[in-house]
Order: sequence, then C-alpha cells, then structure tokens
Amino acid sequence: MVATSIWQLLAEHPEFLAMLTIPPVTAFVTWVHVWMALKMLFYPIKFWGIRIPHFPFFGLPGIGWQGIVPRKAGKISGVIVDQTLSKLGSLDEFFQAMEPDQMAEFITKTVDKNLEDLIDEIMVERSEALWRNLPFAVKRRIYAQAHQMLPSIMQSLVNDLTVHVEDLVDMRQMIVNKMESDRRLMVNMFLKVGQKEIDFIWHISALIGLVFGIIQMFIFLFIPQHWTVPFFAAIWGLLTNWIAIWMVFNPVEPRFIRYFKLFSVMGAFPFIKLEKPHWDRFRWQGGFMKRQDEVSEVFAEIVVRDLVTLENIMNEMMFGAQSMQTRELMKSHLYEILDTPVVRTSLRVSLGRREFGKLKNTIIDKSILATMVPLRDPELNESRASKIFGLFRDRIRALSPSEFQNLLRPAFREDELTLIILGGLTGFLAGWLHLIVVFYPMAS
Repeated sequence: MVATSIWQLLAEHPEFLAMLTIPPVTAFVTWVHVWMALKMLFYPIKFWGIRIPHFPFFGLPGIGWQGIVPRKAGKISGVIVDQTLSKLGSLDEFFQAMEPDQMAEFITKTVDKNLEDLIDEIMVERSEALWRNLPFAVKRRIYAQAHQMLPSIMQSLVNDLTVHVEDLVDMRQMIVNKMESDRRLMVNMFLKVGQKEIDFIWHISALIGLVFGIIQMFIFLFIPQHWTVPFFAAIWGLLTNWIAIWMVFNPVEPRFIRYFKLFSVMGAFPFIKLEKPHWDRFRWQGGFMKRQDEVSEVFAEIVVRDLVTLENIMNEMMFGAQSMQTRELMKSHLYEILDTPVVRTSLRVSLGRREFGKLKNTIIDKSILATMVPLRDPELNESRASKIFGLFRDRIRALSPSEFQNLLRPAFREDELTLIILGGLTGFLAGWLHLIVVFYPMAS
C-alpha cells in the first residue's frame, strides 16, 4: 500500500521521467569516476603534462598528473619497510637462509673460469710494459697461485660479508632505492597484491551509486530544485570513494555477527543451495585482511624475486652508502694473493711502492665487478629466492591484521583525500551535465 502510494506520487511529478534517470546515471557516473580515481592512483608512471619550475600544488612538477604511487614511491616503500618488512626478520637472517657457502662455490666457479683474463686485464691496465715483458713461466706461476687460493679466499670473504651484512647494507634504503629507480615495480607490486580489492572498490561503487541515486530521486521529489542534481551528485562522489576504500580495510580486526542461515551461495547454477535452518556466524572484516593467507603467497614472491634478492643485497653492499667499508673488508682477503712470495717477488720490486699501491686499488675495483657478474645470474638468484620464500610467506601470514594492512594501505592513505575530492569534483560535473542534457530539455 505504501509502495503504491509512493509510486503514484512519483508518477504524478511533472519531471517524473527525468527523475527516473537519476539512479542509473548516478550508478554509471560513480562507476566511471571511481575507475578514473583508481587509474590516477597508479598511472601514468612518469609525469605527463607541462613542467613548471617551483609548481606549488600536489607535489607535481607542473600542470599535469603522475600516479600517486609512482610519484611517492620512495616515501610509500619506506612506510612498507618500517611498518611491515622490518617485522619479518633481519637482513642477516635472510642472508644466512640463502646458504652463503653454496653462493661462494658458485661465485668461485664463475670467477675461476675467467681468472687469467682478469689478471691480464688488471696488469695491462696498471703496467702493460712490465706484464708483456714478464716471462710466461712467471705468469703461469701467478695464474696457478691465484687459482689455488681463490676458493679459500672467496669462501672466507663471503663468510665475512655474511657476518657483517647488517653493517654493510641498510635494508630500508636498499628497497627504497630499488623502488625509486624502478617505479613500475612499485605499481606492479600494489596491483598484484591488491588487484581483488581494487576491482572490489570499482564494482561496489556502482551499487553504492545506485543506492545514492535512489535517495537523490526522493530528495528531488520533496525538494524539486534543479540545483540539487549537481549538488548531491558531488556529495555522492565524495562519499562513494570514501566508503569503497573504507570497506577494503575496515574493520581491521574481525567481528562476528550471528544470523539465521537458510541457504548457501554456490559458484555454479543454480547458485543457491537450500540448507536446514540454523544459526551461523558472519565474519565482518576488511576485504584485504580476509585474504591474508592468499596475499602472503603473492607478496612473499614479489619480495624474494624483486626486493630482498641476492643481487640487490650485494649491489647495495658493493656500491651503496657503506661501499668503502665493504672495500676495506675485501682488501683484508684479496691482498693475501699479493703477499705470496711468487707475486711479491715478481711484481712488488718491479712496480715500486707507488704503482704497487695503485695495483691494489685496481684489484679491488676489478674484483668487485667480477664478483657481481655471477651474482646477477638469474639461476643463482632464483635458487636463493626459493630458499627464503617460505620464510617470508609464513611470517607475513603471522602478522597481526593491523600490521598486515600496511602492505596495501599506504598506497591509498598517501593521497586519500585527493581521491575523495576528485570523486566529489567529477560527481558535480557529471550532475551538472545530467541536468543540462536530461532535466532542462524535458522541462521545456
């Protein structure tokens, strides 16, 4: 009876047909502007627009746009390390799990194959005339000495680097540097980890928009003023983005609500299966936290294959902020070769103290480059990744919900207000266009 009366009241309104367009238009516009907001969160990777020096708005270099995540890759990745990765364990623990003894064997085999060419390169660079005039028999003795000592030196060097890895590598800075140098990696990480949540936000926005559209239709019924169309469209735009993001992360801790269950939903036809009536519990929790086990697999794979990798650790160690400390440590091991009688007799006297000192520095430089070649080997990195994958996965699963949400939450929190305001702005423009295209022609 009430429904019939409401329908009759609507049908008698002079702008009835225009009013009927409000719910579907609001749903569609909401769906579109949320899609746009999500895209603007991640794209474009690089700034697109007109660059203006000292441009004061949104941290942008000019008039245009750059995705929030790639624009603030360093800050967001720092938050993820501080609030999540730092709770998973120490770099020393991860490096130990990579089995450094096996790494040393692999590096030794690779370097040993090119050891003689490496020695030739070092000597030609420092004293070409001396090396060319040196009898081949002496060169052979130097080659043999180097081949003989390489395994033990490399083993002790890797063990020493392992012991001092926390002093030589800042994990936070390593990951921030990686993210800032490869901003697409940051975007891909968030998309892989949170794709289901992003799709949820996008699709649920249409339903929320439809509900708001119905509310707006009744508002227009009792306040038949055209200004209400763009005004409330802006309000719905603001609220839709906020509600959609809120539903992904809230409540953080699970809350269980008892309800009377009559059926269950299936994935195939007939989609509904009747059940014996009984009381059940509904778990109300943010969608992202519900997927903790699933996301742990995905995020652990990203970490071990792109972030905390053997190559990244050693690259930071050799060329990062503490590289001079690494060089000093390497000197204590590599200079053992120069102190052997055959090398000291053959080179030290001939070169002189100054040139011999330069030779030492060259040996360190070339050794670092030669060591990094096998460390970049995909097969070696893949095998080391498999060693620590389970460790990362299990520890991510063990995080509390409040800690776990920080794998994805920083991407939205960083400029959440911008996304909400953008929703309001696009909602207002769409409402104004709706007014011009639908309401004014029908009113005339």
